Amino acid sequence: MTAEIRFFWARLNANYWFYPALFSVLAAVLAFTMVGLDRAGFAEFLNAVDWIVPARPTGASDMLTVMAGSMIGVASTVFSITIAAVAYASGNYGPRLLTNFMEDRGNQLSLATFIGSFVYALIVLRAVRREDEAPASVADAAATALPGFTPQLSLLVAYGLMALCVVVLVFFLNHIPSSIRINKVLQGIGDRLLDAIRATYPVEDEFGDALKSVPGDPVTAWGTGYVQLIDFSDLEKLARGNGCTFSLRVRTGDFVHRDMPLMDVAGCDRDKIEGRIRDCFTLGATRTPDQDPQFLIDELVEIGLRALSPGINDPFTAINALHWLGAATAEIGRRDLRKNVCTGDTEDCPVIPLPDDFDHYLKRGFGAIRSAVATSPIAAEVMLDTLANAAIPIKVEARQKLLKDEAEKLGAQARLNLIGPDLDRFETHLSDFNRTFW
Repeated sequence: MTAEIRFFWARLNANYWFYPALFSVLAAVLAFTMVGLDRAGFAEFLNAVDWIVPARPTGASDMLTVMAGSMIGVASTVFSITIAAVAYASGNYGPRLLTNFMEDRGNQLSLATFIGSFVYALIVLRAVRREDEAPASVADAAATALPGFTPQLSLLVAYGLMALCVVVLVFFLNHIPSSIRINKVLQGIGDRLLDAIRATYPVEDEFGDALKSVPGDPVTAWGTGYVQLIDFSDLEKLARGNGCTFSLRVRTGDFVHRDMPLMDVAGCDRDKIEGRIRDCFTLGATRTPDQDPQFLIDELVEIGLRALSPGINDPFTAINALHWLGAATAEIGRRDLRKNVCTGDTEDCPVIPLPDDFDHYLKRGFGAIRSAVATSPIAAEVMLDTLANAAIPIKVEARQKLLKDEAEKLGAQARLNLIGPDLDRFETHLSDFNRTFW
């Protein structure tokens, strides 16, 4: 249940309606509160402040009207610019990056600030009463010595919100072009990938064999879609409570369809708990980065492949993607890839995840982008350097050997694509690579 709540919160934050709706509610509460304070006479102390000139009802009404109209206009412009930036980024860098921009807090909070200010101004405007109108209550009549009713304290807060909106607008105009720069996009994906690797595999420089799966009765998928979340904590409670051992046959991010095996159940009656097991799996139409470092690796690979395509031919963007793939590969290579999904020791865990290994991640990253890199002389040389740098912190000889094999595969593909001086230069680089590091 905790994992499901966390996943729901993550999905709730990955849209453009949640924060505007939240800020609208908060702005409404603030507006009613400030108007209530004005009606109770808490604004009388402002009469003693010389630099604050009390507003008249007509002026207050005009100011709030202008504020409400301008805020909703700016909000519409901000939303249009955001959608245009998102469309540009997803079209140029890959549609899977749409989630990254939808989760951008800068865009969400900017839009929410303008919408919230609009709601505040609209509610306070309703409380303003002209000089020729009768007081709505005795409290209104006693609230100010001026004719009519002008919520002076509420107006001061409105001025503060206007100043805040100007600051947010300036921030937004700088944030949008900055957020769609490819270097910034790659940095965001790379940092998130490194954090996901450290969280998924927290143990460094300790290595062991993954737990072997236990054959049992299969539990199959009930629907079609990507595995977006596996609630390991509930699976552990279910397994321990029934004396079972669960051996998973899918990872988060895998695509499943009806009657495809999700896991094997051993040691108990599968039929009694099958429904509760399925409740621990969340299926959806799209993959998410939650519990799925492969998704972020795929994003880096997709950007690199697009950059190296003949229609774009941007090897330097591909080089940036290779650098982040190298950093992630080095981080994975120095860690124990036995995934502990239980609260206790790994050896005592009744939930056995599908094992991850270094070769799997290497093929998912460098292996997937290799064929495109082999067509670019500069990208091919950078990939050799990146593989060599990734091997530096890795202490396991078998994993270093896999990096060398990847370099040899790159060499074999480069010989099919490069000719003349470009090929000679690459061969020299490959010889230096083998001589220096192995």
